[in-house]
Amino acid sequence: MTITSAIVLFAVIWFMSFLIAIPIRLKTQGDVGTVVPGTHAGAPEDHQLKKKAVITTIVSVVLWCIISGIILSGWISVRDIDWFNRMGPAPLTEQGR
Repeated sequence: MTITSAIVLFAVIWFMSFLIAIPIRLKTQGDVGTVVPGTHAGAPEDHQLKKKAVITTIVSVVLWCIISGIILSGWISVRDIDWFNRMGPAPLTEQGR
């Protein structure tokens, strides 16, 4: 795994986790009962984005370490996901000949 693919993997994990975390414990203006004129009752009253971003970063680092470890160890490779055999046979290595 190159440094670029490691950064891209972390970014994908972070954004997916963040989009999952945003609606958790979200208090809307309609829930609180103080709807600001001109806004929708479903608009967030207290979204706590900084707290959610910190928690998302911690969770993403843990998930990234686990996924990177699996990728670097070779437990799962691209050939394992090739269900339709489009990559063809695996090339022989020096040990496999």
